[in-house]
Amino acid sequence: MLPLNILYQDEHLVAVHKPSGLLVHRSALARGETEFLLQRLRDQIGKRVYPVHRLDRPTSGVMVFGLSSEAAAVLSEGFSERQVEKRYLAVVRGKAPEQERLDYPLREEDGTRPKAEMPAMPAMTDIRRLDSVELPVQVDRYPVARYSLVEARPMTGRRHQIRRHLSRRGYPIIGDAKHGKSVHNRFFADQLNAPRLLLAATYLAFDHPLTDKRIQLSCALDATMRSLFEQFGWAGHLPLDSMRTPAISTPAALQR
Repeated sequence: MLPLNILYQDEHLVAVHKPSGLLVHRSALARGETEFLLQRLRDQIGKRVYPVHRLDRPTSGVMVFGLSSEAAAVLSEGFSERQVEKRYLAVVRGKAPEQERLDYPLREEDGTRPKAEMPAMPAMTDIRRLDSVELPVQVDRYPVARYSLVEARPMTGRRHQIRRHLSRRGYPIIGDAKHGKSVHNRFFADQLNAPRLLLAATYLAFDHPLTDKRIQLSCALDATMRSLFEQFGWAGHLPLDSMRTPAISTPAALQR
């Protein structure tokens, strides 16, 4: 098993690239799983780590953990108060809008009771089409297949928010077994060697819990998504691993 890719670490926090398919920690969804990001990271760095936010199991990308309960509490507060900027890249079916705000309330999906009984909560996601491709193959009912590369910026933090918003708008993410379309998922898995949810958390910006400096983290894509981008001519949109700390912290400018 390859070591986890550490994007940033100091005495207060650590940021890591979460692989697709790996649960963050033990939960009711585990169902016999023995590998979890939290335990692997703890064993790799030799320190206890405290979760701050979540990524769905099939989603890859940047995650930050506190190295103390105090640091984790401050970081969690920043996430809950929308002081954190998040960007994702997604491959979706169809030619997505050039730019749009998706403002659809969402009911929670926590499994404690039927979703219909859960209250609808405000949810907003800004999307932007970065590129698109048209393949001369009939995947569904049309003689050609169109797909788009979308940047998504969630303004709220509802469960499966990006996946549900894009699906509701008519541009489901490829590889999404619950909210997508199986014929396109199978095409990508069988013909394009991309059998996973094509959603990655590629950017995270937040205030350091102790110094208040703005930390900006960029996360490269895994081999599956990187290869697909190259096949589609999207290599110019590939993010790189990087960390920046601007001289002046400007959280207010990044809040929506």
